[in-house]
Amino acid sequence: MVRIPLFKIYNDKQDIDAVVSVLESGRDWSSGKIITDFEREIAKYIGVKHCVTFSSGGTALHATQQALGIGSGDEVIVPTFTFIATAYAPLYTGARPIFADIEKRRLGMDPSELAVKWSDSTKAVIPIHHGGTPCLVEEIAEELEGTGVDLIEDAAEAFGAKAGGVKVGTFGRASIFSFCQNKIFTTGEGGCVVTNDDDVADRLKLMCSYGRVSHGDYFNSDSPVDYIAPGSNWRLSSIQAALGLSQLKKVDRIIEMRRRVAKIYSQKLNGTKGVETPEEGDWFNVYQMYTVRLKNKKIRDGLIDHLGKNGVACKVYFHPVHNYSVFKGCPAKGLAVSQEMSEKVLSLPIYPSMTDDEISYVCQTIRSYLKGA
Repeated sequence: MVRIPLFKIYNDKQDIDAVVSVLESGRDWSSGKIITDFEREIAKYIGVKHCVTFSSGGTALHATQQALGIGSGDEVIVPTFTFIATAYAPLYTGARPIFADIEKRRLGMDPSELAVKWSDSTKAVIPIHHGGTPCLVEEIAEELEGTGVDLIEDAAEAFGAKAGGVKVGTFGRASIFSFCQNKIFTTGEGGCVVTNDDDVADRLKLMCSYGRVSHGDYFNSDSPVDYIAPGSNWRLSSIQAALGLSQLKKVDRIIEMRRRVAKIYSQKLNGTKGVETPEEGDWFNVYQMYTVRLKNKKIRDGLIDHLGKNGVACKVYFHPVHNYSVFKGCPAKGLAVSQEMSEKVLSLPIYPSMTDDEISYVCQTIRSYLKGA
């Protein structure tokens, strides 16, 4: 039986009241002002002009590819050390993912990989911010400046994180966030794209609702409509937006609670032979995950088994996606660091309400295994 889960959702009465308010209205559960309010507040928090919400981080990535005109014959450079949605995004529009390696400190895309993976067909680069740790996005942005190649930040796990004092999500032409249940704040499922590009924002709005142009709320107006571009139903509901708006109001507190847990973890695990804790640097980590590194795969996998038997959930984020069958035939050379890290990393339980006793139990369980290993 699981004693300590991998994550718990932070919620309070305000979240419940926000959802109940929409339900009790008896209407506009999938459209309405609360969605635009949510989008406005996200844009304000990140510091961009536009936010368009979507049904998930994955659909947000898909829509971003379309909005930027990425299609057949194009190549998109992505890290292989990521969740599969990052690598799927180019496939959705007929483009081809080109897998890049990572650097060891932050587990993000290595900027030096761009020169190696670059071709005349490169249309975009999608780095991720692993587990809330900003990648070397500033260097990647500098490499792409003036090239005509778009930078798309996959910041699914890093809402509120900062690189060089600047919030992630502001470096690319467009950037995505996820509101899935294990993210920094959540709508259960959902996501968004943020951008300062007016044209991209307009195209995104079309794509999330069947390519429809309407005057006023489609569900409450008899005004003529037109469909001007192929689109899908990728909308976020009003119920989710109400929950998201409530969660967003306390996101800074949620982040500080996560950082507190991470700090205690590091204090207790530093000095434990065989465990490497996350490095702190001149970046602001929101700790969507707390990821340690073990000496090798054998010890790591043994620890997974030991933690499980003692009621502690844990997970490997990530297995290199180029190894999955769906990407057979895609270029996948020189990915040694990704492979090495995937055999050493282990994400431990972390959630805002995690107690000192729970953290201590996890750390004690780790030490008890490593003494024997």
